[in-house]
Amino acid sequence: MNMTHIVVATTYGGPDALALQDITTPSPAEGQVLIDVKAAGVNPIDWKLYSGAFGTDPDKLPMRLGLEISGTVAAVGPGVVGLNPGDDVIAAGSIGGYATQVITAADDVFKKPASLSFNEAAGFLLTGQTAVHLLEATNVTEGDTVLIHGAAGGVGLLATQLAKARGATVIATASAARHDQLRGYGAIPVEYGPGLQERVSAIGPVDAALDLVGTDEAADVSLALVADKDRIATIAGFARAASDGFKALGGGPGADPGTEIRRAARPELIRLAGNGELEVTVDRTYPLTEARQAHEYGQTGHARGKIILLP
Repeated sequence: MNMTHIVVATTYGGPDALALQDITTPSPAEGQVLIDVKAAGVNPIDWKLYSGAFGTDPDKLPMRLGLEISGTVAAVGPGVVGLNPGDDVIAAGSIGGYATQVITAADDVFKKPASLSFNEAAGFLLTGQTAVHLLEATNVTEGDTVLIHGAAGGVGLLATQLAKARGATVIATASAARHDQLRGYGAIPVEYGPGLQERVSAIGPVDAALDLVGTDEAADVSLALVADKDRIATIAGFARAASDGFKALGGGPGADPGTEIRRAARPELIRLAGNGELEVTVDRTYPLTEARQAHEYGQTGHARGKIILLP
């Protein structure tokens, strides 16, 4: 009997809730694929799910985590076409990706471009589709100036590149240590903190704003500088979005999940990353057994790109 190692949250709270468990390796049913995981992307939504921010339903425990992986197909279920054992793939969705093997729907599995390492391939699909949703929801197009709060994080680095590809000017908030990286993508970096509104205003008018950090500063500056609230969107500041009337996107309370936009974005994101037109920055890797340490680091907010778990 083969066993699969998985990471679960055994309770609601902080990273201490994470534990390693063993389960019997399942077989893929119709339309499903079994994947040997090579790398699993870590995302803020992972720790928000067990933090209690979205509720504390005891029936959801123990909670499997991990929404994006790369790996190799181990087996396919009946009815699966175009995927075969031995194929290197990328997958995203509700897959419990913190594991040595995962079962997922074939519709959520894509061939991995050979030009991408497994670590890179596990680090851009979820953040990339979030970035596309933000840009679509705020209608960022050629000639716009978009303010991105938290541009040096996983979503921010991809949103910056995708906005530039649309022909927009990007003003990117980040700590000074991240400014050279953002300049490399063609953004105009500014340091967050007191006086941010004045620093951004000195650069020029702002058409749209993307809040990736959820701070009052991000909300206040966006509302002060963007005339149309429909062109302000957040993936973190859900309470301010509700009270101030701008868009909340993603998995938070009252947020638009954008499921169709996000799913539709995946093939193009894979093409861009495979062609080198979208750069994936991996900051740190941790073994699966150190998922707690990976989450502790992620929660500092200091990650310079993606955190990856290695089974």
